[in-house]
Amino acid sequence: MELIDFILHIDQYLEVFLQDYGVWVYAILFLIIFVETGVVVMPFLPGDSLLFATGMLAAQFHESLNIWLVMILLFIAAVAGDSLNYSIGKQTGMRIVRFKIFNIQPVKIEHIDKTHQFYEKYGSKTIVIARFVPIVRTLAPFVAGIGRMNYSTFLTYNFLGGFIWVFGITICGYFLGNIPIIKNNFSKVVLIIILLSVLPIVYSVVKEKMTKKAV
Repeated sequence: MELIDFILHIDQYLEVFLQDYGVWVYAILFLIIFVETGVVVMPFLPGDSLLFATGMLAAQFHESLNIWLVMILLFIAAVAGDSLNYSIGKQTGMRIVRFKIFNIQPVKIEHIDKTHQFYEKYGSKTIVIARFVPIVRTLAPFVAGIGRMNYSTFLTYNFLGGFIWVFGITICGYFLGNIPIIKNNFSKVVLIIILLSVLPIVYSVVKEKMTKKAV
């Protein structure tokens, strides 16, 4: 419940972080994005909503949170995170998938299968597209590592996807986040962002079921 509250009211938490920790908020933001993209067992951390809220706060507290510095740092975090995740997938393979903590399997087989479907449909572009899909965003570089995708190809799409994701969503937050109707209904905006992010998965599942019924 605390995690859900953090995600839905991330703007308020970030404002408190900014007031309490000052410049250390850059490190906090860097760490969240790095872990969310780089540690395969942590796909539940906020990504899209964090970037949007960061842009919104940068517009509101521009003297304390520099929009260009924070975007560059988060871009580096996103690229480095995906690269780490790729390396973990390449080195450990399916051993991580079978790993359990207190009899709980952090990485679900069905999530891996869904990510494989993304690769079958979009190929290498999955690394870019997955940036905007929760859970798949964390698993895509891991699966790329398991499949031993050519690292030069992976890195190219990693840079491209990281740039579009971080700069695109953060700038949207910067210019749109302080519009009264958005600012005053931020939790609803987060839910809309999450809904839009998972639409590709929903569409894929529905299409697959419809195809099976047709057959």
